[in-house]
Amino acid sequence: MFGSRQTGVNAYAKIGMETGVLAASPHKLIVMLFDGARVALNDALAAMQSGNIAVKGKSLSKAIMIIDSGLRAALDKKAGGDIAEGLDALYEYMSNRLLTANVNNDASIIEEVQRLLTELRDAWNAIADTPAASGNHPTTNLASA
Repeated sequence: MFGSRQTGVNAYAKIGMETGVLAASPHKLIVMLFDGARVALNDALAAMQSGNIAVKGKSLSKAIMIIDSGLRAALDKKAGGDIAEGLDALYEYMSNRLLTANVNNDASIIEEVQRLLTELRDAWNAIADTPAASGNHPTTNLASA
């Protein structure tokens, strides 16, 4: 008559994630993509260590999808110029490395991509604190004082 407890928990988590996405700023959405890819890579490493090939493949595919269809797709190459082009090449490199990690069952490659994603996430968070990123321009702050 009633669904399992886990079904209810999963539904609640999905609603929470959807609400978080809808309420997030564009900057926060990119952070969420970085975090999602990193979680998928952690899952892939755990599956690799336990010998669960199916979960490893699914987790690596999820990370690649987030990198390609999320992070890479979010780049504005016209406005971003050389930086966007460089990030595009880096995201392509990461996806290719993850394919190699899957085929060769190589945890060190997954860890390499994790480090790259963490460095990019940290840099992305650092720019959130700048006036241009937050919309807090000095003239705006003076006018509201």
